[in-house]
Amino acid sequence: MLSNQPVHPSQSPIEAPGTQGTKLRILLVDDHAIVRVGLKQMLTDAFEQLEVTEVGTGQEALSKVQEASWDLVILDINLPDTNGLDILKKLKTLQTGLPVVVLSFHPEEQYAVRALKSGASAYVTKDTAPQELATAIKTVMDGRQYVTATLAERLEAMPLHAAGKPLHTLLSDRELQVLSMIGGGKSVTEIAGALDLSVKTVSTYRMRLLSKLQLKTTSALIRYALTHHL
Repeated sequence: MLSNQPVHPSQSPIEAPGTQGTKLRILLVDDHAIVRVGLKQMLTDAFEQLEVTEVGTGQEALSKVQEASWDLVILDINLPDTNGLDILKKLKTLQTGLPVVVLSFHPEEQYAVRALKSGASAYVTKDTAPQELATAIKTVMDGRQYVTATLAERLEAMPLHAAGKPLHTLLSDRELQVLSMIGGGKSVTEIAGALDLSVKTVSTYRMRLLSKLQLKTTSALIRYALTHHL
């Protein structure tokens, strides 16, 4: 169970977290420039005393956190150079207590629990209303964890053991990432190049996936990924 009190979306006005002339320093990590522009405008409209720095890769994010401290990171899971959940864990190591809001195209049922367990303070989907993202940021900056009402219900109903869960919930973050790429039609060579891994390593992940998901062929892996919207 999550240690902090979850907060659900509110319709009340959002107050700017920056106070007494201190700017809220936000690091925005997303590989799509047009998304960053839209998010930056939304943040500027929602909050006063704001300073937003944009980067497009996981490695750039790590470099920025190594160079300076931040009040908040808004992090996409899908990054071109690495798994966003891996970056999340590294960011938390580099700056203790750094609040991270994960913003993703993936629906909550796919990655929200993994993100929260990896140290995220909130998980918000990109199709959500700007008001909800602003509420999430305000909640996180107040030192609390933010989850939607739907996710809170899912967490309450989640069994305490693996029984009854889909098999893919038992996969590691990297295994799930490889599975999603296989489901997207990428070859072992393409996955190796995208993740900066050897073909042999990716092939090993593929064999693990077959074993853990109790499947026999790559085609079966693709069908599994598509069936479960991975």
